[in-house]
Amino acid sequence: MKASELRKLTEQELKDKLLELKKKLMNLRFQNTIGSLAKNSEIKETKRAIARILTILKERELKKS
Repeated sequence: MKASELRKLTEQELKDKLLELKKKLMNLRFQNTIGSLAKNSEIKETKRAIARILTILKERELKKS
């Protein structure tokens, strides 16, 4: 997901998406450990999406104060 798409979401939607991505990352790491992960780049993409969401949430928090 692009940052511009994420910025359109509400704070609660971002938190829900963050939780979903963290679960996905856990599953990807598990698949990688047992050797059934087809695309290793998915882990990197998921970590970047998590970082984007955290950045946007932090920006909004700083704007409020």
